[in-house]
Amino acid sequence: MRISDHPILGKDRREKKIIISVDGKEIEAVDGEPIAAALLAAGIRVFRKTPKTGGPRGVFCAIGRCTDCIMTVNGLPNVRTCVTPVEQGMEIETQIGHGKWKDER
Repeated sequence: MRISDHPILGKDRREKKIIISVDGKEIEAVDGEPIAAALLAAGIRVFRKTPKTGGPRGVFCAIGRCTDCIMTVNGLPNVRTCVTPVEQGMEIETQIGHGKWKDER
């Protein structure tokens, strides 16, 4: 869900839509918005699972200070999705634990 008509900021005039892949599923995003915003708009709330208990984590601070929103993006683990803008064709994966580089075995 996105706010399309904010009482102070007015109407959302962003027009360029792109497609990103999240855990193999394509979703629509607004070009340049943070990854976390695109995921939340698509109803995705769990971004990673903790290493010890597998507990779900999502957005917490939303300003890049914590690591609750980290995900694997284009094969790179531990990307803070709240401050990383989406790009066309981006491949995003729910991160399990500390994450692994694509070439790790």
